[in-house]
Amino acid sequence: MQVLCALYYLILLMLDYQQLFQTISELVLSHSPSGVEKEVDDYLRDRLATLNLDFQQDQAGNIIIKIPGQNQDRAIAITAHKDEIGAIIKEITPDGCLLIRKLGGSFPWVYGEGVVDILGNHATIPGILSFGSRHVSHESPQKVLQEDTPVTWQDAWVETKCNLQELTAAGIRPGTRVVVGKHRKHPIRLKNHIASYTLDNKASVAILLSLAERLKNPPVTVYLVASAKEEVGAVGALYFSQNQPLEAMIALEICPLSSEYPLEDSAAPVLLAQDAYGIYDEGLNAEIAQAAQNASVLLQHAVLSGFGSDASIAMKFGHVARGACLSFPTQNTHGYEIAHLGAIANCVEILEAYCNSIS
Repeated sequence: MQVLCALYYLILLMLDYQQLFQTISELVLSHSPSGVEKEVDDYLRDRLATLNLDFQQDQAGNIIIKIPGQNQDRAIAITAHKDEIGAIIKEITPDGCLLIRKLGGSFPWVYGEGVVDILGNHATIPGILSFGSRHVSHESPQKVLQEDTPVTWQDAWVETKCNLQELTAAGIRPGTRVVVGKHRKHPIRLKNHIASYTLDNKASVAILLSLAERLKNPPVTVYLVASAKEEVGAVGALYFSQNQPLEAMIALEICPLSSEYPLEDSAAPVLLAQDAYGIYDEGLNAEIAQAAQNASVLLQHAVLSGFGSDASIAMKFGHVARGACLSFPTQNTHGYEIAHLGAIANCVEILEAYCNSIS
């Protein structure tokens, strides 16, 4: 009997993970480079309308789901940024070659040569992120890239094989965003893990959607914010927190797995104590840790160096008094990321327990 119960529980868990995997996959395939987030906005609007949830989009581009509380004079926010890193066009050469620079914390060697999507105002066209030929001598500038010099954005370009007239017709210009091509973005399943580009933001947004479905009549109003332009300065979160009084802000994020941090690749989420923008609120962290305990979810703790979140940046600018960051451990952050689906799902469990226990 115990074996049958365990098997039944395992089947339910796998089905739950599959639904989460599907939602994240749909989000990943909705392009959203910082400031050009229409595809993911359209996806979220359609999904939220289907769920009959109250939401709006503000002038900064944030999509805000309001879960009314028993005491509507009090409010907290949980944020997950919907923008992704990529590249931005700096210059277009006469032969239709695009010279590009980073958008957010991206590196060309992470993506490697391959198909990118160029998001013109009128059309999206493919291009090839290129680093130059390998069969060259020291007479070619690409030779040093085969030795001990890392590829930088100044060394890379995008081949389009389009002329200037064709690019102009597509609405491609300096400032146009460039992202990894959709056919390279499809997530894959590695047992209980998901592997994909842009888990950084899309898995966090999936957590918001799960919370939106599960939260009903919490003690205080909860704003679930799919924030805009986080990768270029937490612009959306700062705008929202400046205009909406909040008792606390909790950011959802990835947490880098690295030898410098004492973290395990497991189903246990990570609660941050500090990042590059400052310390998080100890009282709020204690409340979240208690919620994790109440939900029977193990929690890890970390202090990060090269990192920031909506919450830590909002705290630094004095927009919120109390901030926290709940995250899921991830390999290859800002690259082809790998995360345990259980850690993502457990963020939902912790936050649901926290929101329902606010006193």
